[in-house]
Amino acid sequence: MSYFALADCNNFYVSCERVFNPALEKQPIIILSNNDGCIISRSNEAKILGIPMGEPVFKYRDLIRRGQVRCFSSNYALYGDMSQRVMDSLRRLCPDMEVYSIDEAFLKLDHFSHYDLNTYLWHIRQKVKQWTGIPLSIGLASSKTLAKVANFYAKCTVKTGVYDLRSVVLRDVLLKTLPIQEIWGIGRKLTDKLHRYSIKSAFDLQQANPKIMRRRFSVVVERIILELNGISCLGLESIAAKKQIMCSRSFGRPITHLHDLSNALSRYTARAAYKLRGQACKAQAIYVFITTNKHKTSDRQYMKGLACSLVTATDDTRVLIAAAQQILKQLYKAGFNYKKAGILLLDIIPSHQQSNDLFIQSTSANSVALMKVVDETNEIFGAHTLFFAAEGCAQAPWTMRSEHRSSRYTTHWHELPSAKA
Repeated sequence: MSYFALADCNNFYVSCERVFNPALEKQPIIILSNNDGCIISRSNEAKILGIPMGEPVFKYRDLIRRGQVRCFSSNYALYGDMSQRVMDSLRRLCPDMEVYSIDEAFLKLDHFSHYDLNTYLWHIRQKVKQWTGIPLSIGLASSKTLAKVANFYAKCTVKTGVYDLRSVVLRDVLLKTLPIQEIWGIGRKLTDKLHRYSIKSAFDLQQANPKIMRRRFSVVVERIILELNGISCLGLESIAAKKQIMCSRSFGRPITHLHDLSNALSRYTARAAYKLRGQACKAQAIYVFITTNKHKTSDRQYMKGLACSLVTATDDTRVLIAAAQQILKQLYKAGFNYKKAGILLLDIIPSHQQSNDLFIQSTSANSVALMKVVDETNEIFGAHTLFFAAEGCAQAPWTMRSEHRSSRYTTHWHELPSAKA
């Protein structure tokens, strides 16, 4: 019989900050969203203080000023690198794995059937903590959906951080106490629909007839019911290339001039192009949008986007920036305070599937070489070491606010932590 485990990093963003600053242990900590707007991660100590997820940070300025809560801007360079280290560590310990999110991975334990699985998962947890400093909670069960449920309870098992939900008796007891909305794959709208059929708990759904529920709802609900009964319907998924790549940001301050908008959009395009090359793909179309601040009702409102097909599929930042700027000129209207812009790369195909156009002079060899130099230089010496003039200066006034960001300890040479011997 196959068994699945879900390994989930505890309060991941907070844990990353604590790895490089042990003085933060046991302190209430909050991590802020882009432009230091809302709370997106909290330590257990902050949760105890009643600070909810998604709240605007200004509501807690007094707590921060009095030193009762430490706050940090999002440090995505650090979090992304630490996530990669955690996933690499898990893959060494369990090769059959699926990276589910930045801080979660499913493990399939078929090759470890001769082990005591609780002991081995505890070993995995200890090794990842030793190698990366990041604490994990791990849920064990006979399906991925039940492994998610087990992980929910693993976070409450402080002693071992591992929860085994293979027992049918224990499974049914816990499902009776678990609200339907806590089940993986059950969203708000589906919760409301299920409530109309008096299905309030995970156990209620588990006891429903899967065939009837498929007719009333969908095959997804049928699979969830089977999974809650310990029948595995979902295997591990390989990481597929994204069909779309988006890069958008809210500005640190409103933008009114086309020149500044063009700089910002060019920088986002360069970032999207880097991601595109990272998955060895090319885009055949591009979509650009700009918008004012819909929450600032005193301002005139404007929001518009436009897509266009490219002459040939490309991953060349220069070509994508030129296309984005042409679209922007059609979208831009003077007299508005723009709050956000973004780019979406569409119709993405693997690079090896591109067919050349007989009527267009090919510069692909030079393009590949140039993009490789840009990418490798920035990977070695830090982001924005080499950049395109269209992106403007590195510290433009519109750049995202991050007044409380910690150092990018693992990705920038000049921000490496120093040790005194």
